[in-house]
Amino acid sequence: MTQLFEKAVEEISKLSKTEQDSIAAVILEELSDEKKWKDSFLSSQKGLELLAKEALAEYKSGRTEPLKQ
Repeated sequence: MTQLFEKAVEEISKLSKTEQDSIAAVILEELSDEKKWKDSFLSSQKGLELLAKEALAEYKSGRTEPLKQ
């Protein structure tokens, strides 16, 4: 455990049980959201790779145009 995390736990332990549970719920929700994003990103890699290959093929075949600024 890092020193910062230990300090946070120490401070949280000084709070009421209700406040501790509220903070724990926020942390668990954040961890769950992070896992969902990570899983979503990992599952989209093949699709992104396919799109990148298609874009590169279009570029190499001259079927693209520069963006106008």
